[in-house]
Amino acid sequence: MRAIVYRKYGSPEVAQLEEIAPPVPQDHEVLIKVHATTVNRTDCGFRSAEYFIVRFFSGLFRPKNKVLGNEFAGEIEKVGKDVTLFAPGDKVFGYNDTRFGAHAEYMVMAAQGAITTMPDNITYEEAAPVTEGAHYALCDIRAAKIKSGQQVLINGATGAIGSAAVQLVKHLGAEVTAVCDTPNIALVKSLGADEVIDYTQQDFTQLPQSFDVVFDAVGKSSFGKCKPLLKKNGIYMSTELGYMSQNPFLALITPLLGGKRVLFPIPTISKEDVVFLKELVVTGKYKPVIDRYYALEEIVAAYKYVEAGKKTGNVVITLRK
Repeated sequence: MRAIVYRKYGSPEVAQLEEIAPPVPQDHEVLIKVHATTVNRTDCGFRSAEYFIVRFFSGLFRPKNKVLGNEFAGEIEKVGKDVTLFAPGDKVFGYNDTRFGAHAEYMVMAAQGAITTMPDNITYEEAAPVTEGAHYALCDIRAAKIKSGQQVLINGATGAIGSAAVQLVKHLGAEVTAVCDTPNIALVKSLGADEVIDYTQQDFTQLPQSFDVVFDAVGKSSFGKCKPLLKKNGIYMSTELGYMSQNPFLALITPLLGGKRVLFPIPTISKEDVVFLKELVVTGKYKPVIDRYYALEEIVAAYKYVEAGKKTGNVVITLRK
């Protein structure tokens, strides 16, 4: 099968198209014919190992899982003998950031993992980007216990995480102030934002109003800068470690001090989470934003585009015509 293989950490060029043997599903696994996948910040982080901590999960000196790709949408090709949840021919989508494998024509996935059948109202290309950004957003939203009536500011509202966060927070009934650039104002409003701040025209940290939660979905601000925006017991969250990895440290210290605090939850995803996101897609309450499409053999260009930091929503990789 065709697959994108990387045998060392580094720049996008370490990811190369190769012919390798397809994986064989174990008794509790399914073999998936991948129709679409994505390139996202998780893939980029594991490929580059820019944050050294990644190597403790992926291999200290070289990657142990040589095919990346955590999001997928495809068709069940074969099931292990213990699998009862799926059958060959089922259309499925999901997420796997432990073994990866979606940047290939075939991948294996535990049937009990973060995978479920696709909604009938979307394509493979639309299903593939449902989970990555949304599960990061969902993890933070749940940690902050965001609820109806609260005021939430989301910085970076056009990324995969931010665009999902706007929709998920609105689903919960909170009021959303979103931050983005000029060309994306209409898009962010269409996602449900109550107010949109154009960061090219206004510094959002100087806003006069206060918020229950400030969610920095691009990690380009800090607790110090955003603290004046928070209400008395307000919460700051970021998707990045922050300057000198301060955010995990602040998440440990600030709750002990009382008042305004930092949360830095470890992201997780389950089958129940994927089913929940599916239900939102079916009812039209959540739809991943797609920036552009690349073919599998264009993976290096896709990585470079994602790492340029200019994408809006998700970058989808197509494998089947």
